Amino acid sequence: MVAKSTFTGLATTALGAMALMTACHGFAQNTGGAAPAAATADVCNPVETGITLPPGFCATIFAENIGHARHMAMTADGTLYVNTWSGRYYRQFPQVTGAFLVALKDTSGNGHADQVLRFGPPAASGNAGGDGLALWHDGLYVESNDKVVRYPLAPGRLEPTGPGETVLSGMPLDGEHPMHPIAIDGEGNLFVNMGALNNSCQEKNRTAASKGIEPCPILEQHAGIWKYRADKRGQVFSPAERWVTGIRNTGGMTFDAGGRMYGVQHGRDMLGQNWGNLFTTAQGVELPSEELVSFKAGDDFGWPYCYHDPVAGKLMLAPEYGGDGKTTGRCSTKKEPVAAFPAHWAPNDALAWHAGKFPAAYDNGVFIAFHGSWNRAPAPQAGYQVVFQPLKDGKPAGKWIRFADGFAGGYREPGRASHRPAGLAQGTDGALYIADDVAGRIYRITYRGDRGAPLAAAPEAALTPTATASAGGAALPPGFTAADIDTGRRIFVGEIKGGTCSGCHGSDAHGSSAGPSLVGPKWLWSDGSVAGLAGTITKGVPVPKNAGGAMPARGGVDLSDEDVSKVAAYIWTLGHHSG
Repeated sequence: MVAKSTFTGLATTALGAMALMTACHGFAQNTGGAAPAAATADVCNPVETGITLPPGFCATIFAENIGHARHMAMTADGTLYVNTWSGRYYRQFPQVTGAFLVALKDTSGNGHADQVLRFGPPAASGNAGGDGLALWHDGLYVESNDKVVRYPLAPGRLEPTGPGETVLSGMPLDGEHPMHPIAIDGEGNLFVNMGALNNSCQEKNRTAASKGIEPCPILEQHAGIWKYRADKRGQVFSPAERWVTGIRNTGGMTFDAGGRMYGVQHGRDMLGQNWGNLFTTAQGVELPSEELVSFKAGDDFGWPYCYHDPVAGKLMLAPEYGGDGKTTGRCSTKKEPVAAFPAHWAPNDALAWHAGKFPAAYDNGVFIAFHGSWNRAPAPQAGYQVVFQPLKDGKPAGKWIRFADGFAGGYREPGRASHRPAGLAQGTDGALYIADDVAGRIYRITYRGDRGAPLAAAPEAALTPTATASAGGAALPPGFTAADIDTGRRIFVGEIKGGTCSGCHGSDAHGSSAGPSLVGPKWLWSDGSVAGLAGTITKGVPVPKNAGGAMPARGGVDLSDEDVSKVAAYIWTLGHHSG
């Protein structure tokens, strides 16, 4: 099905206000003439974009409200295709009711898409969209549920020239990483990510002191890159096509001008929480690295047996498999990353920049979109930005820089961030496009300046100081003191006991993509009483009703029954706040 919308831009004010272009979400056809060029003021990066950039770079809001935008690619004629997703990760977000694939085009040259087309199977058909997207030989290849589907394209047309054909089916959708980023090389090889089922292949996932399964059975059908052909139809996923292993999850893959293939790896979680006898709380915040890796056939990057320590600068043996934070062990034979980045920032896409209109210092380096952390408590959450790693001949040519910041708005938290970077594309117009999967915004970044300019970091965006949800004004639950409530609060925000509650449920307890709201008036697993809440925490939630991830028993940390009761009492007060 196809829905088409054409709309005009609005003139900006002298302060540089730009039109916030809103895509049509319905299926009824609504066409019109091409939008006239907007009478915009010549303002570089107007405040409405909300982001900071290095000197000489400018931003516009290319499109708005298109759904949970993930990966993108642009055709030679300037049509930007976007895959959007409303899988279980987005259960608590507004859902797309129409089709998930979006085509965008700016015919007026004002930096905003004035033609928007939605196509493909709608949500009503059982489709939930997808993450991966790539272009190859007049075809648009997209992840759609458990499939990779190809749509034929023709120059000058936004809509495909025919129905989608299944290239690959049967991809696993279970576990914590059901997304399938894809990439296609110049020879037509199709590479597909199969993310790991869980955090570190423990006997009990995300549970304190639970050992790892040896050997890890997840590696047979997950935690790696699989290789297929883009010019074949009807391929079916099987373990036989595994091409690279030991990748917990890659958010995106890319090729530089020399054909080198790069990707990002999401580092594991819970070193401090699950292994408090070996790692301090501070180490749990800063370990392990997020990674930029270079893929070649047969590579093994070590998951779940290894993690990358940014201080040691090498892979270390995981505690689930006998590691103590100092031992390398079997990890000495695994492939090291090209570059390392701060822990838990969640890299969701990578883009090798080809020579173009940006300064030459960007050529063949890699942009990385960091979606942002949830589990750096008690430290502030971080990431929520796009960074750039300079490379030369496939090796680092300097430290990474902050390229674009401010997407999150006032709060760098999963449940409160206004926007989160999730996809990157280099346009045939010389611009960098950045997708946001919270509000469905697409940013367009251009450059005005000397091609010989050196790399310079963007200013760090200002934040609203995060305050823990207050229990002030609430009556105390029977049997609990104010000191008990404060202890529960400290566990909730991760100040003590390695608690991760605020990471999943938000510092304001209103929920996020990882966990539901805790402030009522409805509770999913109990009656909202202290005893009911404590029972849910004690048992855990292996199969969530309305969240993207499971909760292990006792939050996966070493909480006593008394600790659990105090956390439950604190949560109870949040739901009974009178202010």
